[in-house]
Amino acid sequence: MSETCDMEWEKSVVTPEKVLEKIQPGMCIFLGTGAGEPRTLVKHLMASHADNLQDLELFQLLSFGDAISIKDLQNQKYRLKTFFSGWVAKEAITAGRVDLIPSRFSRLTDLIVHRRIPFDVAFIQITPPNKLGYCSLGVAVDVAQHVMKQASLVVGEINPDIPQTLGNTFVPINEFHMLVKSTEKPIYFSRWEIDEVFDRVAANVASVIEDGSCIAFSLGPLYEPLAKHLMQKKDLGVHSPIFTDALMELVKSGAVTNRHKEHFQGKSLTSYAMGTQALYTWLDCNPLVEFQGIDKVFNPLRIGRNPRFVEIVSVRKVDLTGRIALHVGKGTVTTDPAEIIDFVNGAEISEGGYSIFALPSRNLKGEPNIRVSIEDIPNQLNVRESVDLIVTDYGVAHLNGRTVRERALALIEIAHPDDRAKLVEEAKAQKILYQDQIFLHESSHLYPVDIAVKHTFKNETKIRFRAIRPSDEEEMRRLFYRFSDEAVYYRYFTPLKTMPHSKMQEYVNVDYGKVMSIVGLVGETGQGKIIAEARYVKDPHRPYGDVAFVVDEEYQNLGIATFMYRLLMRLGKERGLQGFTADVLPANKEMMRVFQKGDAEVKATLEYGVYRLSIPFKH
Repeated sequence: MSETCDMEWEKSVVTPEKVLEKIQPGMCIFLGTGAGEPRTLVKHLMASHADNLQDLELFQLLSFGDAISIKDLQNQKYRLKTFFSGWVAKEAITAGRVDLIPSRFSRLTDLIVHRRIPFDVAFIQITPPNKLGYCSLGVAVDVAQHVMKQASLVVGEINPDIPQTLGNTFVPINEFHMLVKSTEKPIYFSRWEIDEVFDRVAANVASVIEDGSCIAFSLGPLYEPLAKHLMQKKDLGVHSPIFTDALMELVKSGAVTNRHKEHFQGKSLTSYAMGTQALYTWLDCNPLVEFQGIDKVFNPLRIGRNPRFVEIVSVRKVDLTGRIALHVGKGTVTTDPAEIIDFVNGAEISEGGYSIFALPSRNLKGEPNIRVSIEDIPNQLNVRESVDLIVTDYGVAHLNGRTVRERALALIEIAHPDDRAKLVEEAKAQKILYQDQIFLHESSHLYPVDIAVKHTFKNETKIRFRAIRPSDEEEMRRLFYRFSDEAVYYRYFTPLKTMPHSKMQEYVNVDYGKVMSIVGLVGETGQGKIIAEARYVKDPHRPYGDVAFVVDEEYQNLGIATFMYRLLMRLGKERGLQGFTADVLPANKEMMRVFQKGDAEVKATLEYGVYRLSIPFKH
């Protein structure tokens, strides 16, 4: 654009007072959202005592700024309406000074396009125009362009400190009836310090996110460490309502390529940026990040087109059935069910997608975050059917497809160890668990979370191994009934026909001070099927462990038994054992071959038709 043309838009620059003179009583005014709040215009609007500023409706999708104070909303001149119940808006909504419009974000564009909310005025924060005369909407691209098409007065607040973002962010400077120059810095969001507990939660979340997944992020103490734990992943995609400093670092690490996305492939997709000045500088004209309106970013069908889409939500409380309580109050970005339900639905549609709800096992006061019931906790997300995984600092609970009883067992396993005994008793009282449910309190602190491992066997068969849990009862029971009579006899030395709850729960409730039990699982995250189990039981009189294992007959001859045997041998050595013992029937030649592959001398003695094996470890 020529210098003469540059001067053309300068003629439209006026003072905020001149803008306010155009406002008439009863008008509906749209205010830019979140970090895109036009703070100079809003502050002048709040401070003015002009007679024409009466009975005004102020609409803001997300309210994070300090320009609209609770005090300002106490008079009758303004009424703020919002679709977002977080941050400071929560207090005002509760006090009755702000009107909350419950709506899914994916439907907001239709509400505006069909004039269900008739806007008269739009205050929009923009960048200075480029050489072609186009301004960028910067860090908040939601419904602004739709509002501009119907408002009779469109005012742009030019802020040179916001980035010129790429995507559907550009609007011609001549579409603004009036312009003001910002005298305020953009809204910056400080980064959270990494907390030790949240770091463990984040590590557990990262453990169930696979290479090639597409993720959604938000602000808060969970997401800072999560980005660091995800930096070792490959080919991640980003389809997120909010882009943050943590996501910036994740992209810069090379873990994000957006290669496998179906929607805006090769680019990280978002509607909002919230973070530090460093983030805004990095976003300026950055082709790696695509800003689009909420009609595209929050649309569940578009979200679901991305394979392996993972919605990650930081939550406040969870009960033993899987009901969720979201956060409330200032500092909360994702807080109302309306803000996350579109992404949860998108994860359900996505091939291989799932939703993760994460929280520390205890809050800052030391109170349990996993409870028998959360009926008395506000701001609930009552879609327990859509809750796939719950993650705490003590592990991951897979809930999808499980009964309420199985869910309760899985959630108790990841509660704080000192809270588990009480949860079991309360769950029994509520008839959630069987009355004879076993709970080994001494094992609460002993579960070996550090031994989880993945391995690829013949025919590209991928198997995950971890220590057995009480909630594995049903899967182990199913494994038992898949065995042939011969396999059962080889393992248990008796022709067992049934494995009822009373027997199986004794088997899966392990005292890890005396027993080590490893299970192997196949299948998608949260839908794993146990296909193998190996364990040793310590001899109370000497440093040896009696070892045995079984493998689903469909998965035999892949090397799984040998792998588990060697894994048990390593774990036994680390825990002070000097060797193994085992009983093997002479007909069980496959098992004898497994022991012979264990890199340790096998001494066999035939007694009463059974080989008694002694396997001292090499030192």
